[in-house]
Amino acid sequence: MKASILCLLIFTSSLGAQQKHVWLLPETDAPSLQRVIFDSKTASEPVSCYVFKPDSYDTSKEQRFPVLYWLHGSGGSSSGSAAQVAQRYGEAMRTGKIPPMILVFPNGLPMGMWCDWKDGSVKLETMFIDELMPHIDRDYRTLAKREGRIIEGFSMGGYGAARLGFKYPELFAAVSLLGAGPLQADFNEAPRAGPRGREQVLGAVYGGDMAYYRAQSPWQIVQQNAEKLRSGLLIRQMIGDRDETLGFNREFKQHLDALKIPHTYRQLTGIPHHPNLLLNAIGQENWAFYNEALGGLKTR
Repeated sequence: MKASILCLLIFTSSLGAQQKHVWLLPETDAPSLQRVIFDSKTASEPVSCYVFKPDSYDTSKEQRFPVLYWLHGSGGSSSGSAAQVAQRYGEAMRTGKIPPMILVFPNGLPMGMWCDWKDGSVKLETMFIDELMPHIDRDYRTLAKREGRIIEGFSMGGYGAARLGFKYPELFAAVSLLGAGPLQADFNEAPRAGPRGREQVLGAVYGGDMAYYRAQSPWQIVQQNAEKLRSGLLIRQMIGDRDETLGFNREFKQHLDALKIPHTYRQLTGIPHHPNLLLNAIGQENWAFYNEALGGLKTR
């Protein structure tokens, strides 16, 4: 079976499963992760996320910690993928490459697109901004200010990090886009989902309304907030040169350039659409981004 056909089948299956809107993630047996459940008025039911605490969280009782919100791609969150990210970043904290931080892995549904759906059946943006972030700040010793928050994501999660980070720059110190998509101005193509997958997402999430897609898109949000985004927000965009979304990532980089929004763009040689391979390719340089974003923070 060709990879593109397999991708479409997985995509379609995930979208169909998503109609049930499963807000509770599976329990995790990863020792570094905890499943956290909170009551959501937005979803009208309990919602969950995974949380990683650094080693020093339980030994330094007065210390407060920055938070990295890590948004998953299409197909939904899993304890396995979250544990892989937590292990990578946890090791970097233990070896002093980055400051200790709390990692939060929200539930964005298999194809939730990290936005409020046009028909009102799913309100991911509202849940994330108005409920999840305040819950984390209440229940954990966080640095509950923009200088103590980073938002990052891969693929659909990169799209979510872009649209939320650029829409609410007062809430985040940095925005990280890893293999992000869709970043294009119009949703006429979906290189990874194919025509059928594009139609399903456009219909379910955006109500079949291209104008609504545009209103939610990072492309339009950066235009609207360009003045706010020209200072005070650290932005990076990382993409593999074998990633199907490469062309649209290049166009988005050019869009940021035209708007005079400072950012770092890197294109990694030989890397397909895969989060671990992308992070491996960035290598030790990856950690400089978090150190710059969190530089000078006081944690007590």
